[in-house]
Amino acid sequence: MVIKAVFFDLVGTLVYSKRAVSFEDASNYLFDRGYDVSPQQFRASWLFVVFVDYPRYCFESWEVFIDRVLSRLGVEVDDETFRGLLGMFEKQEFALYPDSFEAVSGVKKLGLKTAIVTTTPYFMFYKSIEPVRRYVDYIITGCEVGCDKSNPRMYLKALELVGVKPEECVVVGDDVQLDVHIPKKLGMYSILLDRRRSYKDEVVDVIVGDLGEAVRVIVELSSQLAY
Repeated sequence: MVIKAVFFDLVGTLVYSKRAVSFEDASNYLFDRGYDVSPQQFRASWLFVVFVDYPRYCFESWEVFIDRVLSRLGVEVDDETFRGLLGMFEKQEFALYPDSFEAVSGVKKLGLKTAIVTTTPYFMFYKSIEPVRRYVDYIITGCEVGCDKSNPRMYLKALELVGVKPEECVVVGDDVQLDVHIPKKLGMYSILLDRRRSYKDEVVDVIVGDLGEAVRVIVELSSQLAY
């Protein structure tokens, strides 16, 4: 058996939040405008829309997404307030980690298929991955699959779309449950990315500190399985 594909997680693996709006920021803004929405309420609605509504309805813009968050809260705001809140979130920004370009392009140069597998809505991050986009064969979000990443169906559908078997795929990510335990149960190889080197006793096959190290592990694994 040979390795044919690598699935990369997105947030915490390829990109980080360079400019973010906190739930407290959103709540404070709404309170200042006369709308009683607590940080926890805003957070709960936001997460529901990300993990439940987005996979179902595939929102394509911040405008539709924020409108849904407010709708779930049962809050109808005036146009000026909505535009102000929308403007806050439209300024959010993800950025590639310094080692992301070399890692993704390096994997592609090995002749392997590449995919980004994430629950995160595409419109939130597409600009941040532009430098590596030509090296990514597939971008698979909750929209394409109809579920969030904690559902094994996300990986099963990704394998189907990419056209590889579980044992032919390596998953690289920073979440022990989502990027290691779930794919391993499906028969995939997994590499835990621990940029902060905080996982000392986790029962995983491979832990790396950066994406360059992850690529070296993939090369070694490919060589071992080729014989």
